[in-house]
Amino acid sequence: MNSSIHTELTPEAMIQRLREALARPLPGPSAQWEMAPPYRRTLLEQTGGLPPEARPAAVLILLYPRGRDLAFPLTRRTDHVAHHKGQISLPGGACEPGESPEATALRETEEELGFPGSRVRLLGRLTPLYVPPSGFLVYPVVGDLPERPVFHPAPLEVAEVLEATLSWLLDPRHQGEEEWELYGARWRIPVFRLGGHIIWGATAMILAEFRAVAREALDPLRGSHAGARDLALPSGGLVDPAGLGENPQREERTTPRTPPICL
Repeated sequence: MNSSIHTELTPEAMIQRLREALARPLPGPSAQWEMAPPYRRTLLEQTGGLPPEARPAAVLILLYPRGRDLAFPLTRRTDHVAHHKGQISLPGGACEPGESPEATALRETEEELGFPGSRVRLLGRLTPLYVPPSGFLVYPVVGDLPERPVFHPAPLEVAEVLEATLSWLLDPRHQGEEEWELYGARWRIPVFRLGGHIIWGATAMILAEFRAVAREALDPLRGSHAGARDLALPSGGLVDPAGLGENPQREERTTPRTPPICL
């Protein structure tokens, strides 16, 4: 493969390729399930798939340049929010009546991170994902800004703003497993590790599909099944404003522990 496919692209060129990839058929559940908790299939069988009372929600993957890479924010939710307390999430929330997923994603991001959502250029959507424990049908929206915004996180909703990069997402060293006790059994849960934080459940599944789209966008000759380890990655894969100073390697834990939240 051409080793310059990623490092020689400017951020704007990467954005254009991502826009084009999002307009093509998406990898969908096959990519999402790479990071799905193993008990998820049981939960879906218990609910009979997508129930008619599923509530629409939306999240935003907000891309902006970070050197020659692209970054996007994640939030650590406070203990004051109604759902997923303490979880690492993409900015977003429930749709209001008559509101499109794009409008919801922009409104919620503006409320959570404190900058005008009207500045965001929309690039497309990923595949909707039903989350059985919360009953939300989540529509992932992708957008971009020409520069990093100044974040003013809402103190009642956001405990911390984290930043990840596209190269971090594509680097398999940041993916691993955690062994947790859930639903009366012990499970090995696929996770992403960002510094000292763990990303799993619905957010990890959404990022898994975005990873597959990014692989195809950056190396279209290989298609969506390209291995992340085959991509040439720019330096500085982890943007770490919190000063965590960690570069996690792929590992598997053998000691079960309580998960941060149940998805």
